Amino acid sequence: MTTEAQALDIDALAWDKQGGLIPAIVQDSRTLRVLMLGYMNRAALQATLDSGRVTFFSRSRQRLWTKGESSGNVLELVNIEADCDADTLLVRARPHGPTCHLGNASCFAQAPSGFVAELDALIARRENERPAGSYTTTLFEGGIRRIAQKVGEEGVETALAAVSQDDAELLGEAGDLLYHLLVLLRSRGLGLHDLEALLAQRHRG
Repeated sequence: MTTEAQALDIDALAWDKQGGLIPAIVQDSRTLRVLMLGYMNRAALQATLDSGRVTFFSRSRQRLWTKGESSGNVLELVNIEADCDADTLLVRARPHGPTCHLGNASCFAQAPSGFVAELDALIARRENERPAGSYTTTLFEGGIRRIAQKVGEEGVETALAAVSQDDAELLGEAGDLLYHLLVLLRSRGLGLHDLEALLAQRHRG
């Protein structure tokens, strides 16, 4: 359970506004794509914090239900926070399989998801989840020195494209550089989120 989840003050939430229920917006913690909307009562929220599996209160069945209890497509809790009015929850979770009962990643078909974040999430897959023989798998198997070498090569090629080639070539080389940089970060246990946090911190200065 994360520090953000542990710090949540359940008693401070505005339970009386909606008859003891609070809407909970669920985001993919890796891509920040909105996955679904559910409702939690006190018991559902406490079960979520205790188990690390996102649990809701079903208004139709009038009982608690843990997402994926039947399908196995659980939502693994990363963190949870309340909004400024303490009447809505934002839940960030790692989805294990499709979230929507129709088999889609999100219940909102057009919910935006930045592809760079999706790519970072794919690269971050556990070793036993990576396809055998894929380029990404080969890079990880080659070790950090090989990955760092590729970042250096792609950096030089990007710089050369910037001064001597057209926009399409520059974009192609920049894409290669970004991909290899993400692999390098993941090989050190870091990711896009860490990089964004650093840049945001520098911006706030």
